[in-house]
Amino acid sequence: MSSPGDDPIRSASPDPGPGPNPGPNPGPGPSPAPAAPDPRRWWGLVVIALAQLMVILDATIVNIALPSAQRDLGMSDGNRQWVITAYTLAFGGLLLLGGRVADLVGRKRTFIIGLVGFAAASALGGAAGGSGMLFGARALQGVFAAVLAPSALSLLTTTFADPKERGKAFGIFGAIAGGGSAIGLLAGGLLTEYLDWRWCLYVNVPIALVALLGAFAVLHDHRPGHTARLDVPGVLLGCGGLVALVYGFSEAQPRGWTDALVLGLFAGAAVLLAGFVWWQTRAPSPLLPLHVIKDRNRAGCFLTMALATIGLFALFLFLTYYLQGVLRYSPVKTGLAFLPMTAAIITGSTQISARLLHHVPPRALIVPGMLLAALGMVLLTGLTADGEYATHVLPGMLLTGLGMGLTFMPVFATATSGVAPQDAGVTSATVNTSQQVGGSIGTALLNTVATTSTTAYVTAHLRDPAERARITAEGVVHGYTVAIWWAVGIMLLAGLVAGLLVTSRAPRHLVPPGEDAAAENADARTAHGN
Repeated sequence: MSSPGDDPIRSASPDPGPGPNPGPNPGPGPSPAPAAPDPRRWWGLVVIALAQLMVILDATIVNIALPSAQRDLGMSDGNRQWVITAYTLAFGGLLLLGGRVADLVGRKRTFIIGLVGFAAASALGGAAGGSGMLFGARALQGVFAAVLAPSALSLLTTTFADPKERGKAFGIFGAIAGGGSAIGLLAGGLLTEYLDWRWCLYVNVPIALVALLGAFAVLHDHRPGHTARLDVPGVLLGCGGLVALVYGFSEAQPRGWTDALVLGLFAGAAVLLAGFVWWQTRAPSPLLPLHVIKDRNRAGCFLTMALATIGLFALFLFLTYYLQGVLRYSPVKTGLAFLPMTAAIITGSTQISARLLHHVPPRALIVPGMLLAALGMVLLTGLTADGEYATHVLPGMLLTGLGMGLTFMPVFATATSGVAPQDAGVTSATVNTSQQVGGSIGTALLNTVATTSTTAYVTAHLRDPAERARITAEGVVHGYTVAIWWAVGIMLLAGLVAGLLVTSRAPRHLVPPGEDAAAENADARTAHGN
């Protein structure tokens, strides 16, 4: 474990392993050639991408199926939210623990454990005979997702070292991160309408099986080169604080922001997280080494990811309600309506960001991406109660999707770049935590804004009871547009954060880990004619 004072980039070399001693002074000869890349690495990317897609889409795939599940299992309106909350609580609260376990046990091993556990929990949920069984299965899905997601990202980080290949790989990963939620809405609509809501959970089993077979065949990981113990007090403080925070935001939506339970959860989260930070400065083997988040570029990426996800998750929520509740789309048609946005995310991530990242600084992609996403949301503030998809929805969706595609890929790549191998898992977990907590905040905060604005609009405009239906419809859309204006401001703030904090340069050429100082000395000798 590197100390907090170590430079995480300089300390990123892997253990040299057995081999002959080069002697005390090998001289200024050429550096040894880097190891040949794994010829199966692109198949490994397919396996990693499958696992990540399964985790991301499961946050939204049950949304469209929820009304059917509620009727089938007899859930009350007050309890139905636990189908979503049980997953997000376990996932968001345990990500740091999952990332550190991956570092200590081995990323491939935890990746496989996560796949098996996620598939088993999905099968259990699909077979649920009552609401309690479904809630428990969803919580188990979140537990294993918290192991699987950081393992997948850290495997990607350690598999692709060449900047050009890394750009392509993270482009695909970023496209999945941005478009997975929309794919989940489409898949949920298709499965619910043509099969049964239970298949929204059963579908994970064949996906996990294919990924599992691929993991055994093409993924590899070095065994951990250190024997640090798990930071148990850090687990209790950090995971407890994150669970309280995510739970507080999820309860703020139905209960209100001034509810005693909500305020208590936020206060408890603040105390626990403050204690967590204090303990990390003293723990012999910290759960989250503070040098991971003290790095300016990495901290900027974490914050940018959280802010961007606040706007994106809220947008999915409002557009789903708008398409189904106002435009009267079916679940399948709603899912299909999100496909252009998914295509725009994939295009921005794989065809633009992935091609430019090794030529331009990351913020030259992130800042324009956030501005483009904000512009797309400005267009969506023009939604009306009698609007049309082609003119009122599609243009804004395309611009927002393209902006998100430009943003997610360089954020993932920069946040995980130059990390010491023993910290790869927990760094990947921190990126995922930023995304998950941002989604929870966005859903609760902006949904509250929308509801409050709708109530105020109806109260101010309802004069004739005969016009209640029309005024209510207008008020609902007004609430959505006010909340989307808030999302515009949050996207602009994300762009500002990225512009000020993410100052790293483009990775123009590959320097093998641990040889950067030698390369700099060689460049200096060449410059002086030696």
